[in-house]
Amino acid sequence: MVVHDSVAAASSSIGLSTRVPYPPESPVVKVDGRPESIELRDIRKNEDGASTSQHAIVTTTEAQDAEGSGAAAPESEVDPRLLNRKLQIHFATMCSALFLAGWNDGTTGPLLPRIQEVYHVNFTLVSLIFVFNCLGFLLAAGANVALTDRLGFGWVMAIGAIAQVIGYVIEATAPPFPAFVLGYFVNGFGLALQDAGANSYVSSFSGGTETKMGIMHAVYGGCAFCSPLIATQFAEQRHWSYHYLTSLGVATINLVAQCTVLRFRTQDECLAELGQTQNEDSGNGGGKYKQIFRLRALHLLALFIFIYVGIEVTVGGWIVTYVQDVRSGGPSVGYISSGFFGGLMLGRVLLLWVNKLVGERYVIFLYIFLTIGLEFIVWFVPSLIGGAVAVSFVGLFLGPIYPIVMNHSGRILPPWLLTGCIGWIAGFGQAGSAFLPFLTGLLANKQGIKTLQPLLVSMMGFLLCLWAIVPNHSRRID
Repeated sequence: MVVHDSVAAASSSIGLSTRVPYPPESPVVKVDGRPESIELRDIRKNEDGASTSQHAIVTTTEAQDAEGSGAAAPESEVDPRLLNRKLQIHFATMCSALFLAGWNDGTTGPLLPRIQEVYHVNFTLVSLIFVFNCLGFLLAAGANVALTDRLGFGWVMAIGAIAQVIGYVIEATAPPFPAFVLGYFVNGFGLALQDAGANSYVSSFSGGTETKMGIMHAVYGGCAFCSPLIATQFAEQRHWSYHYLTSLGVATINLVAQCTVLRFRTQDECLAELGQTQNEDSGNGGGKYKQIFRLRALHLLALFIFIYVGIEVTVGGWIVTYVQDVRSGGPSVGYISSGFFGGLMLGRVLLLWVNKLVGERYVIFLYIFLTIGLEFIVWFVPSLIGGAVAVSFVGLFLGPIYPIVMNHSGRILPPWLLTGCIGWIAGFGQAGSAFLPFLTGLLANKQGIKTLQPLLVSMMGFLLCLWAIVPNHSRRID
């Protein structure tokens, strides 16, 4: 009691006429309609020593940040093992989309001679499947940013999966050639949407992005390795188009996975579920498009991936026809396409240590030089077995390039535009998987399929020049 009276006396002697309430009053939130503001009472002394009390609006940015982070507050209470398990499930779902992409790209090569035989079309006409595939890719690449802003990441992935299901339903019935080609257009649209979404989503993961990119694209290569083995069997059967029923089964599983795991949510919501932060948004609509397409590095990277994917699918799609016509191979040479995609898969996993040892920037030059040398072997050495082995090694050294470029994109492009940029690079790059095979068909129709190797070597040389002028560091964006 004596202590209390002493404190009270001291307080009155220094002019504190307003006593601090006990217990303290709770701060009043939402002052003047501002939810981020907290009303505190500011107690100051006037010139006479008497106290004056006035209200002060103090904006606490710390509280605002904590409140605005959503899942950040309870993140410490969530079991890290649970978050890691969710991360693995989401990553596996993205791998499912790339699995289907690999299945699709590995199918065409072994079936191409049979498609020509059934529909009685030459190289130019059969190449229309690549043209309409390309149109689907380009449509998806242009619409991806707008669709993602309007509908959200989860919906776009679901739409892409549905489109691929529809495409395979059309192709499995072996309809008239115009309808068959239309199936490739629908399929290309869905494939490009999912490829862009999966790459942009995985690139947004925090930690281990390089390894995850390598694994995801190894899944693509692994499936592209398996599908020619199955397609070759169907190519020799009467009901060759039933192969697309197996593709339909894979596409249906992928559709269920996308809808079940992502649940039609935005990318930010999916990342928040994983306890990860999101990149700042740069706005949406025309403003985002304007910022994205003003980036010089973006166009260089997109063109590089356009040529790279075109080379990749041209080798996998036309090498069977090349070996049959130029090297007099039989129907079983369809397995060479599997060897190429098998090398692609292994390269994306086994060469990870080489990428780190040499450096991702410089190792691409090494890989391209090696693939050019191997293509010269396929071109000039008249050996069926030697050519098949060389094609497999071409896949091995081409394999790591795609994930390396995606990792490099994340380092040099603005983080607030990264999702849209990766989406455009991946979507536009997929168009290359249709354009270069179509160009190959045009040349083959006029000069023969022997033009395949000169075209591939020249495109690989072009890749070297492009990579030399791709920026190595990010630049300031005003």
